[in-house]
Amino acid sequence: MSIIADLYKEAGVDIDAGNEAVRRIKTLVKGTHNRQVIGDLGSFGGLYSFPSEQYRNPVLVSSTDGVGTKLKIAFALERYDTVGYDLVNHCVNDILVQGAKPLFFLDYIGTGTVRPAMIEAVVSGLARGCRENGCVLIGGETAEMPGIYSSGEFDLVGTIVGVVERDELITGAAIQPGDRVLGLPSWGLHTNGYSLARKICFEDLGLQPTDRVAGLERPIGEELLASHRSYFQALYPLITQKICKGLAHLTGGGFIDNIPRILPEGCAVQIQKGSWPVLPIFRFLQESGGIPDAEAYRVFNMGIGMVAIVAQESLTAFQAAVPESYLIGAVIQGDREVFMEDPE
Repeated sequence: MSIIADLYKEAGVDIDAGNEAVRRIKTLVKGTHNRQVIGDLGSFGGLYSFPSEQYRNPVLVSSTDGVGTKLKIAFALERYDTVGYDLVNHCVNDILVQGAKPLFFLDYIGTGTVRPAMIEAVVSGLARGCRENGCVLIGGETAEMPGIYSSGEFDLVGTIVGVVERDELITGAAIQPGDRVLGLPSWGLHTNGYSLARKICFEDLGLQPTDRVAGLERPIGEELLASHRSYFQALYPLITQKICKGLAHLTGGGFIDNIPRILPEGCAVQIQKGSWPVLPIFRFLQESGGIPDAEAYRVFNMGIGMVAIVAQESLTAFQAAVPESYLIGAVIQGDREVFMEDPE
């Protein structure tokens, strides 16, 4: 057995390092579990006892996503505890827009070389995100694949499963002209636009991740590594009250491509630029890269991570429940488009 393991290690795969990584993360993973979880980490499949007695007509909602080239920033700073947190929050938001409450989460880490401390740091972020969102980290996979991934780098992907009552699904079908559009602030780029941001900062400007830039509070790498925010705690109570007609998570495609995904025929959205504070990092990227507004609002979230559409009569209740939100526009007649209006 030892000879086989040594030969495999010579080929680039260290079974002992993989086992050490699992040992390190067991406590982190178990810290997210609840009474619905059956068994322990290490089984071939994660077991979750669905609480059917709590639902009348449940619909499972699932999503798979990654954190993209934001990982390159983490590699450069050798900081790995934030990207797992980003991934969970991203996936939570993706099912939240349909009204779903997260149940459990699974991760995939593909790497060239298993470094137990690095894996532990990534999973610590995953576990933190799961705990904050009331979600169970039920399983995952760490694959060591030399020749596919560079040494010291990895890819990170997650799958989430949540639940919503069928009659509480948010589909956007009830949206109509006259409804109001509200925006919830982001903490930064979240997990989109990094290929362009990295080109501007590190190729065009020749910056290093630890360099400071005028107008930004932290070094540029830290600004770009700002966490992806979860909107679950802020919005789920309003979802259960059926106040939200539609929700759009502003990921790749920004305002221009994401909001139309929830609009019914005959509706468009008019967004008033200047109705919320654009974060300094976006101003810096836009000015340094010469990015026109039309592209900036399609590539980046520009300081708004989630958009909610509510009826005019629900506006006061929404703003009282989420005082940090901004009234950024309205639904108008149109063909599932977004119009970005300049300030008057």
